[in-house]
Amino acid sequence: MAFHEIRFPAQLSFGALGGPERRTEIVELANGFEERNTPWQASRRRYDAGTGLRALDDLEVMIAFFEARQGMLHGFRWKDWGDYRSAPASSPISPFDQVIAIGDGQTRSFQLRKAYASGAQTYFRDILKPVAGTVVAGLRADEKIAGIDFEVDVTTGVITFERAPDVGAEVQAGYEFDVPVRFDTDLIQISVASFRAGQLPKVPVVEVRL
Repeated sequence: MAFHEIRFPAQLSFGALGGPERRTEIVELANGFEERNTPWQASRRRYDAGTGLRALDDLEVMIAFFEARQGMLHGFRWKDWGDYRSAPASSPISPFDQVIAIGDGQTRSFQLRKAYASGAQTYFRDILKPVAGTVVAGLRADEKIAGIDFEVDVTTGVITFERAPDVGAEVQAGYEFDVPVRFDTDLIQISVASFRAGQLPKVPVVEVRL
């Protein structure tokens, strides 16, 4: 399988149902207590791109995209409209949205990541597919310039600085990002409701590990 650096049409993913999935194994003991464990360190996202009534032109775009990916064979980018940026939905993206690392004076390359905090707990999610042209970065609250102070690989989410950040410096970044996914079916079924519209009842999509 390969990964195609192309985004599923955003106008078709808007309104899709989906979000993060976890896998928890629960063993109920004889005394009524439970033991809980998980084989997954990171969550995995699932979506359903099935739509209600759509123009036939949209359905043709969907079929073309599905055929070009050869069903489940090749991965692609997906815009999760509920979670696609480093900043809160009500705020603009800034170079200081996320602390992605602490400088050690030697390391120049860092993986983009996003923090999900609640109470005393924080989960860090690696961001592997940032959107080209959206990544901004800062060091010690000082904004850096893309193409001069740093470069970003939009296929891996690795940001590389021209000069290694100083020891103890907060490495910060802001960005939009996509989710790497694949179709979770090799069958697409379309119902034509009229000469101008049709329906795609179910198009499951699942995040892939890269």
